[in-house]
Amino acid sequence: MAGHSKWSTIKRKKGALDQKRGKLFSIISKEISVSSRLGGKDLDANPRLRQAVKKAKSLNMPNSNIDKAIKKGVGELENVIIEEVSYEGYGPFGVAILIEAITDNKNRTVADVRHALSKFGGSLGQSGSVSWNFERTGIILIDKKEIPENEIFEFSIENDCIEFFDDGDYYRLHFNSNELYNKIEILEKQNIKVDSSFLDYIPKDDIELSEDENLKVEKLLEFLENLEDVQNVFSNQTLGRT
Repeated sequence: MAGHSKWSTIKRKKGALDQKRGKLFSIISKEISVSSRLGGKDLDANPRLRQAVKKAKSLNMPNSNIDKAIKKGVGELENVIIEEVSYEGYGPFGVAILIEAITDNKNRTVADVRHALSKFGGSLGQSGSVSWNFERTGIILIDKKEIPENEIFEFSIENDCIEFFDDGDYYRLHFNSNELYNKIEILEKQNIKVDSSFLDYIPKDDIELSEDENLKVEKLLEFLENLEDVQNVFSNQTLGRT
């Protein structure tokens, strides 16, 4: 399927998060809040929250910050309501863009997103304008040092992996998005360390850009990622034309 080879885009996202430790705490804190709001604060009964807390602890986030984020999500803090929102739009050269955000002020967030898109020659679209071209997918990355290829390939077959890739230093497994957190837990119970995991929107159809065009789009994507409320940004451009 077109778009499933977009490892360069995935690496950009992963690398961007690794470099933005300042914002990473904010991103994870909001993920904890939303996870607890949607599934409750019981870690045993909420796999999404459990993974978010585990990620926070791996980055040495103080327990007080984690507890506050959970209380914010379940409404135990006064006058604080957070929501998970998404926006669709277009960047330069007709590139489709999906933006996920977590906010306590939707008016502020949509204004910031609209300004960013306009600043770089794009525009905010209506709901459904580009989402039809993306497939929601759960992605798990495992360092090759963790497990032999034949064993992880067997795991992928037994656990309904949609697609399996050998990507340099990593095995990359694609799962149905609503099964991601359960698959992570199965791996961890087998003492297989997950290097990274995330939900991605993979484009069904790409737009090929030249190097100069792609650079302009990347500047917009980076600007969007740096907005206070934005959690994730997805697009359908690929480097192909000369």
